[in-house]
Parts: sequence; C-alpha cells; structure tokens
Amino acid sequence: MSRRKRGNNEGSIYKMQDGRWRAAVTIGKNPDGSLARKVYTAATRHEVKDQLTDALKDLKSGIPIVSEKQTVANFLGHWLHQVVTPRVRPKTLRTYSDHVKNHIAPALGEIPLGKLSPQNVREFLNAKLEAKFHPRTVKHLLVTLRAALAVAVKDGQIPRNVATLVDPPRVPKREVQAFDPEQARAFLEAARTSRLEAAYTSAVAVGMRQGEILGLQWPELDLESGRLTVRAALQRVDKKLVQVEPKSERSRRPILLPAVLVASFARRKADQDLERKWAGTRWQETGYVFTTRIGTPMDPRDLLRDYYKITRPKPKRKGEQAPKLPFPPIRFHDLRHSAATLLLAQGVSPRYIAELLGHSRVSFTMETYAHVLPEVQKQAATKMDEILGPKPVATSVATKPVSGRVV
Repeated sequence: MSRRKRGNNEGSIYKMQDGRWRAAVTIGKNPDGSLARKVYTAATRHEVKDQLTDALKDLKSGIPIVSEKQTVANFLGHWLHQVVTPRVRPKTLRTYSDHVKNHIAPALGEIPLGKLSPQNVREFLNAKLEAKFHPRTVKHLLVTLRAALAVAVKDGQIPRNVATLVDPPRVPKREVQAFDPEQARAFLEAARTSRLEAAYTSAVAVGMRQGEILGLQWPELDLESGRLTVRAALQRVDKKLVQVEPKSERSRRPILLPAVLVASFARRKADQDLERKWAGTRWQETGYVFTTRIGTPMDPRDLLRDYYKITRPKPKRKGEQAPKLPFPPIRFHDLRHSAATLLLAQGVSPRYIAELLGHSRVSFTMETYAHVLPEVQKQAATKMDEILGPKPVATSVATKPVSGRVV
C-alpha cells in the first residue's frame, strides 16, 4: 500500500541526526514570494506532534502562524516599498522612511515579527523619551509602527497588532496661536509692501496651506467668478521642488473667494505681468501664481524668508531695537489657524469651515479650535435671547400711579 503524499498545510515530522524531532508546516509566502515555513523542534516525537497539531488547528481556524525568518526589519522594508511608496506623497514617504531607518529598525528590527511584544514596543518608546526625544516625536514613531503592523495583520503575518496595546506618551497640547480681527487687518496692511501679499491673504482669508498656495496655477483661479480650485501642492523633497497631490481627498476642493482676496490676486497678476516684461528672455512660463522674478516655481524657504521680514523685522541700525508690531510673530501655518478662528468667532458653521480648510472630519476642526467655542456659544445664546426674549415697551411719559400701579 503506497503512502499518500502530505499536502502543503498538513505538515511533516522527521527525526534529526542528533536524535531530536522536528515538525514543519507551510504557512504561506514571504514578501519575496518564497514559501514561508514554521519549524518546531523538541526532544520527542510526541512533543513536536502536539505542537504541529496546535499549529494546524490555528491554520484551519484562520489564525496566522508567523515564520521566525521574517523579522520586523524585513517586514518594514516590504511595507515601505510595496505599501507606502505607491500611496503617499513624497514628503510623507520621507517621514515614514526616516522613522523606520533611523529609529524603529535599529531598535526592533532583529526581532522575529511574530515574537514582537507590547513589552518590546513599550521599552523602545521609553528609551526614546529617556534620550530626550520630544513626546510628540515618540508618538509619531508609535503611529508609524502601528500603521506597518496593521498591514502585517491584514496580510495574515501576525495575529494582532501589538503596537495598539501600548499607550502613546502624553504630549503637551500645543496652544493654537492666531490673529484676532485687528491683528489680521494690521498684518495684511503690512503685507501690502510684499510681492507675495496674495499668498498671505490666501492663508488668512480662506485658510490655504503653504504647499497649496505655492502649487496654485492661474488656470485654477477665476477672478471674474471669484473662485479657485485646489488641485495640487508644491513641496521641497530631497532638495527638489515637486508638485504633489493635495494632502487628502477632502483637500482637493473649490473655494469661493472674498472680495479682499480677489483684489489681492488681481494685484498679483498685474505684478507678474510686469515681472515677465522685465525678465525678457530669461522668463520661464510655468503657470504658477507665485513664482520667482523669472517665472520659476517659488521655493517654500523663499516664501518664509519674505514672511519673516514682515513678522520679525530686524533693527534698521545696529544697537537699535526691532520695530514694535501691532501683531504677534506667529508661524506661517498659524495664518491658517487665524482663518478658522476668525470665522468661528463670527458664528460660521464648523462644517463649512472644515470644508473650506479641507479637513477630513468636522470633529477634527472642532477639537483643533475648541478654544474659540465658548465665545461662539456665548454669541449664539445672545442671538437666541434677541429672537425669543421679551421686547421692552418704550414709554415717553410716566403717568400717575393708580392703586400702586403705573399705567
């Protein structure tokens, strides 16, 4: 009677030359396409048979079994190249790559993927905190590891995402800085002296991101109807300017422009026409709204240099103090925060503000600008009083009291 050949998922048991017993079972494929096998070794055949039986039971139940040849570093490399690279923008890919290559892989890379434990992850995070890394940076490392392991779970490489079992470090909440109405007006008045005035007005008036502003092209802007469409962003990646997709699907959005911004864009167009004329044959037509003086795309660093000249002016003479400004020296990104807080303070719907800013969730908008909500609620209560409260009756002449009443 011939012996039936075992199938791929049935496993095998054999005795080794040193007298020990070994069982092996095919559990799938490695990222490189080769077969992944799980091997069990014990002193007796009975022991490895029990281990093999448990493994086969897990396979039948859909519980993944991980090959010990697959390390955390191996899988992270697969994740970066096969999962992250095709899906994210270059700057995001650079961030993930830095997290993996400079931090996660050196600390956890040699551990077999299936043996990575919550304890390993927790010790890794605590070591970073002890090395004086900012809690926000350490939290981002945990987020990256969680994202990678989530794919490993989905692929059946591991049964659970151990990084989700570890609490992130407490991150001090960064207070949102923003202009109030008077400061915003003063800032835009100061920015009128800059050829990039429309860039700053775009951030304050409609909350556009820096990359969205620099990636804006004239075909996407209609001054007659007062509308623009965000379709791309400009980023500096590896010393090169790269046009990329917007940050998220919601970031690809139409924006209705206030009159102050339409006028600012009109001035920018007139300025660029003059710059084109002065540049002559050196002019390079790229279609961007904000360019260098010869038409090439503007580097984000040049935008910031111009911005700092307005918000952090240097003393005119050595030994003198810098001029005092009627607005605080907030970050460029805080101009976007200013747009949101100014609109919220005016009672504009958070849902509309989320759409204007390109937020993926209204709840994110509410959480980010929670400090403005008390004032918004106060204004709403006052307006409701005006609608529903009793209206006072004006009387011009007081009459004599009758039986203690004024009539």
